[in-house]
Amino acid sequence: MGHFRFAAVGDNCVDRFQAPINQSLIGGNAVNVAVQLARLGHSSFYFGAVGKDVDGERTTRALKDNGVETSCLQLRPGNTAYTNIEQTASGDRIIAYEDFGTCAGYRPSEEDIAVLKTMDHVHLGWLDDAGELRRRLSSEGVSLSQDISVNANPENLGVAGLTVAFASAGARGAPADSLLSYLLANGAACAVVTCGSDGALARRGEEFGESSIAPVTVVDTTGAGDSFIAGFLAAFVAQQPLVACLEQGRDCAAITCTHVGGFPQQPLPL
Repeated sequence: MGHFRFAAVGDNCVDRFQAPINQSLIGGNAVNVAVQLARLGHSSFYFGAVGKDVDGERTTRALKDNGVETSCLQLRPGNTAYTNIEQTASGDRIIAYEDFGTCAGYRPSEEDIAVLKTMDHVHLGWLDDAGELRRRLSSEGVSLSQDISVNANPENLGVAGLTVAFASAGARGAPADSLLSYLLANGAACAVVTCGSDGALARRGEEFGESSIAPVTVVDTTGAGDSFIAGFLAAFVAQQPLVACLEQGRDCAAITCTHVGGFPQQPLPL
């Protein structure tokens, strides 16, 4: 389907799984999307910030080892972002503590923005810039996407100008349909809503697509949604129909569910 230049901008994170798992993994929406696009054979650039610490070195190494270009990665004062994740008695995972570290306040430089404007597509992860970069790049005609489900602050949730807006719903039905309509009504050219075990929906103008999930033996669902985004975008930029985009996203997410973490990596003990 061709070879494209992608960039992912925003969050990175060290996921620290507490007892009884006692392991840490590299992740974050933007990092996971960048890695998965590189693994699909595309030129993939990561724009974000890490601290001058062991976690920052580890994150940078993981990106490079997976073929992601890190020349625009910023080293900033402070600690690399991390999340403490606890597991309930029923097996559910909950975020116990989150420190955005050097991701908080990250802004790409003017030189970085010049590079972003050369991309075939730019995906935005978690950013706390109240939509500034989204508006800037969309006004320049850059093909742009964002997963609004990773931004908890309402001031960062705008979708106007997005080529593709991603969001998550628990299941199909009225809430998912309403979310799809909301994204389109508020300025997204294409809306994609993942629905957990019910698959995903997408709409662009009069074109509608839907897909189920792929049956796999699930090891870990961490980062599966990010892998879905990468697969969808690779097909979308190649101008595939929405159904084909959803199916490639589904297949990428299924592979991610068969291993620990958002991409294959060696967990480290806490």
